[in-house]
Amino acid sequence: MSTAATAFTPELAAYLQRINEPEHPALARLRAETAGHRLGKMAIAPEQAATLTWLARLIGAQHYLEIGVFTGYSSTAMALALPEHGRITACDINASFTELAREHWQTAGVEHKISLHLQPALFTLDELIAEGKSGCYDIALIDADKPPTPQYYERCLQLVRSGGIIAIDNILLGGRVMAAAEENSPPAVAILQAFNDSLPTDPRIIPLTLPIGDGLTLLLKK
Repeated sequence: MSTAATAFTPELAAYLQRINEPEHPALARLRAETAGHRLGKMAIAPEQAATLTWLARLIGAQHYLEIGVFTGYSSTAMALALPEHGRITACDINASFTELAREHWQTAGVEHKISLHLQPALFTLDELIAEGKSGCYDIALIDADKPPTPQYYERCLQLVRSGGIIAIDNILLGGRVMAAAEENSPPAVAILQAFNDSLPTDPRIIPLTLPIGDGLTLLLKK
């Protein structure tokens, strides 16, 4: 019986990659290209994307909502996992990053599944709600600027169906959420601390946070 998780070393990552489903060649190319980007650390970890696509297949997801696209690893992975008629609504504000994402969507042959909205995500989410899309999404990923996380979450709760999943990346902020926020701490620290603390008592969801990447929270909507 194990009493503690095995340390996630580069060697363990390589081993798990070897025994899990092989990374799609389009994703491997995208990851290699993004690694050389000056903001490459913003990309979702491949094991996180693999977790999300596995869950999407498990629940038979057809409609996916993504807040924060960057260069497109998670959206490409999800588009490859969804059925041919599956559709993705992607939200971002950076045209240069998402231009790279578009190139990789084309290379992977999944661009037709993805609708990109280049404006502040809260605008897009409110528009979707106004268009009657509440309860239409099977799974949503929040992987964008951290201070609006509670606002993104509330919108996603409306847009995701009962039995659907809301995933939130970078919930640990490199471990800073575990210590008391200091006077000069970024606002995101105190905001995420309060948000994380609220999840166990939120009656609308069942929360589970996994220690992969910088923390991946999975919320099952009741």
